[in-house]
Amino acid sequence: MNSRHPAVLTLMFCLLAGLLRADEPTVIPLWKDGAPGSAARKHEPEQAKDWWVKNIHNPSLTVFLPPAGKANGSAVIVAPGGGFRELVFNGEGRQVGEFLSQFGVTVFALKYRLPFEEGSPYTLDTVRQDAYRAMRLVRSRAAEFHLDQNRIGMLGFSAGGAVVMMVAFDQGDGDPKAVDPIDRVNGRPNFQMMVYPGGEVPKKIPADSPPAFLLCANDDEYHCDEVTMELVEKFRAARVPVELHLIAQGKHAFNMGDRSSFLAVKNWPQRMAEWMQDRGYLTPAGGKK
Repeated sequence: MNSRHPAVLTLMFCLLAGLLRADEPTVIPLWKDGAPGSAARKHEPEQAKDWWVKNIHNPSLTVFLPPAGKANGSAVIVAPGGGFRELVFNGEGRQVGEFLSQFGVTVFALKYRLPFEEGSPYTLDTVRQDAYRAMRLVRSRAAEFHLDQNRIGMLGFSAGGAVVMMVAFDQGDGDPKAVDPIDRVNGRPNFQMMVYPGGEVPKKIPADSPPAFLLCANDDEYHCDEVTMELVEKFRAARVPVELHLIAQGKHAFNMGDRSSFLAVKNWPQRMAEWMQDRGYLTPAGGKK
C-alpha cells in the first residue's frame, strides 16, 4: 500500500495543477498575427517582477469573467498605469478584474506597448493604436461574451488615465473599408473612469463625451489632482455627467486601496461600483435600475 503513495500524490498534484490552469484568465492578443510595427517580436517574452510588467510587444487583453449566472452585459477595459515605462498589472489590472467581475462586469485588463521604456521603439500614437484596438476587439466580440455593445467602458489609472483620454473624446468611428472587420467597429467607450489620471487634458471636451467618474487624492505628489480638477471643470463646462471623489490624503498609486491605512482609500473601489450602479451599468441588460 505504501509503495503506491508516490503515484497517488503525483496524480493529485497533476489534478490540482490542471484545476489551477483552468482557473487562469484567458489572454487574447489584440492582433492575431502580431501588432502592427512589432509583429516580428510577438513571441518575445514579457518581463515581470513583483508589481510590474515590461517588454510588451504583443499587446493583449486578459479576461476576467463574472461568476456563472451573474453577468449583466457590461464590460470594462482597464488600462493600468506605470508612466508608460512599465505596467502595474497586478494592482491596477488583475485586482480590478477580480473586484468588478463580482458585480457581474466582464473585465478586460489591457497590456499596451510602452513608449517610455528604455530602448522602446514605440510612441504615444502606438498606445492610442492599442487602446482603440482593444475597444474595437471587445465590441466586435460582444455576442461571444454576452455583452451589450452600448455598455462597454474604460478605466485608467495614472498613465492609464491618459490612455482613456486618447479614445474617449473622439468619435472613434472605424474604417468602413478596412480589410480587418475589427477595424470597422467603433472604438469609443460608452463610459469612462479615471483614477489619479495623468496626461494632457484636451483644450475642450466635446459635449457628447461619455459620462465620467474621477477619483484622486488631494495630496497626489505627481500633481494628478490638478489634472483631475481640470478634467472635472471641462466636463462641467461641456455639461457632460461627471462624478468626482477627491480624497483628503492617500498620495499617488494606491491601486485598489488594500495597502493603505486610510479608510477612504481602502474603500474607494466601492464608490466606483456605486457610480456604476447609479448609471445602470450593474443592472442586467434590459432590466431596471
